[in-house]
Amino acid sequence: MTQRTSDYPIEKQFLERWSPRAFSDRPVTETQVLTVLEAARWAPSASNLQPWRFFYGVRGEPEFDTLLSLLVPFNEGWAKNAGALIFIASVTSFDGQRQNITNSFDAGSAFMSLSLQAHSMGMVAHGMAGIEYDKVPVVLRLPDNLKLDAAVAIGYQGETSSLPEGLQAREAPSGRLPLAETAFKGHFTGEIKLPA
Repeated sequence: MTQRTSDYPIEKQFLERWSPRAFSDRPVTETQVLTVLEAARWAPSASNLQPWRFFYGVRGEPEFDTLLSLLVPFNEGWAKNAGALIFIASVTSFDGQRQNITNSFDAGSAFMSLSLQAHSMGMVAHGMAGIEYDKVPVVLRLPDNLKLDAAVAIGYQGETSSLPEGLQAREAPSGRLPLAETAFKGHFTGEIKLPA
């Protein structure tokens, strides 16, 4: 694994956690999925609204195939080997009047919690936005106030050689921009550009 380093001392779990696409055929149990979702349940939430809603399927069961069919073909190609799939949605309004403007922020916090829990269990989690968003509300029967935020593949890391050739070279932990390019004291002083 490529060695990651931080600009400031942090817990090693943050550097060790990454998002591989190569999954082994080792099964993931429903109890393991519910364990990572239990961690997500305890994520910080604005006013304790807990707007996240999770949809999951374990490989080998019909729910997994349903969720897999909602991914774009690129993601479907590698995520089919994951032990489980989780879709994360968030409530945009609880009363139909006021918008819950932090719904995606809270759902993102839940994702990080489940991702770190999976890591602590020896598994990996890969979040993705490559989803057939137009199909999701119908297939998952989402009400109008529930918006899909992301999908997550979880399981045990597999061999890089199991991936298509074009993905094998990308199968390594990625770096991050220096903190000085993303954290500003008081006001914005930089420029916004894509990472190299």
